[in-house]
Amino acid sequence: MSIEIKVPNLPESVSDATIAKWHKKAGDSITRDENLVDLETDKVVLEVPAPASGILKEIKQAEGETVTEGQLLGILEEGEVEQAPAAEEKEQPAEATASKPEPKQTPTASSEKTSSGSAGHADLPPAARRLAAENDVNPQEVEGTGRGGRITKGDMLAHIKGGGARPEERVKMSRLRARIAERMKEAQNTAAILTSFNEVDLSEVMALRSRYKDAFQEKHGVKLGFMSFFVKAACEALHKHPVVNASVDGDEVIYHGYQDIGIAVSTDRGLLVPVLRNAQRLGLAEIEAGIADYATKARQGTIGLEDLQGGTFTITNGGVFGSLLSTPLLNMPQSAILGMHTIKERPIAVNGEVVIRPMMYIALSYDHRIIDGKDAVQFLVSIKESLEDPARLLLDL
Repeated sequence: MSIEIKVPNLPESVSDATIAKWHKKAGDSITRDENLVDLETDKVVLEVPAPASGILKEIKQAEGETVTEGQLLGILEEGEVEQAPAAEEKEQPAEATASKPEPKQTPTASSEKTSSGSAGHADLPPAARRLAAENDVNPQEVEGTGRGGRITKGDMLAHIKGGGARPEERVKMSRLRARIAERMKEAQNTAAILTSFNEVDLSEVMALRSRYKDAFQEKHGVKLGFMSFFVKAACEALHKHPVVNASVDGDEVIYHGYQDIGIAVSTDRGLLVPVLRNAQRLGLAEIEAGIADYATKARQGTIGLEDLQGGTFTITNGGVFGSLLSTPLLNMPQSAILGMHTIKERPIAVNGEVVIRPMMYIALSYDHRIIDGKDAVQFLVSIKESLEDPARLLLDL
């Protein structure tokens, strides 16, 4: 019996998808629930499993095509999949190869180039031939752009000046990368973005983490990192300065009475921002567990669209890549984003003495349409105070 394979129901706000990869080709055997094809949307990759075992009879939409919900992807001919014959077929070519006489050797590409090197040199225009001789260039290594692939003087000069071939590749943006580009440009075109900076002495946080990290992991089953401290500090600062947690909708300002914190996660496909819901209610262990789970799902491509929607404030950590200072870009429609950076030991003045401390620059990019400079600066000061004296987070000060 033939079964139609169709585009599944797409997440809310997603109108279409692109066929990223077929894992099977027409004529292949498949088993029930085996992933047939990946569909890429603006944010996530959806897997389309086989509804039954059988043979993939026909593929209706090729890789790179744009499809909509319910559209026909292919035809599956239902039936039992025979595993044993497939294994025998794989063994047969090896036996057949062993019984076949060795084919006559043919000149390799490199031997052809060597044997025809002098002829290729002779085919060069005089000016190109002279340049090849003067610069000890093998003409076989030069890509010709003249008629019939003939090497011109310009080709030889480009090869000599460029130190060899200069390949280029034109690749179409993925759906995710195109969406990221669109949102980043939207942020620049819409908001009045300004960035304020401060620095944080992380001595106390690092000492606290070092003292309790083993016991923390043993009890909660997750590592104690720096991000949970920053999330807690951000929630406290957002509570004190609610306009930083607000967003603009037309000519209205929406004040959110909760903190849904987006955590930027870098993946091979691009940047994703899963959201910790009601982060103000979470403890350090719950925050660390949530971040670890989202990071794993994001990098495996199994994160759901619902995990990426919403958010009232975002934290991005360029420090994991070595960034010393940056100006993060808003994650619209949010009005602010906190940028963390690498920790560097630097000399600072403490009580009139110069000491070496682990310091981090922090940055707050914000929408100046609704957030004044005073609010941004005081927000960063609140972050600084919480992290330099972590007891404030426990005592709600």
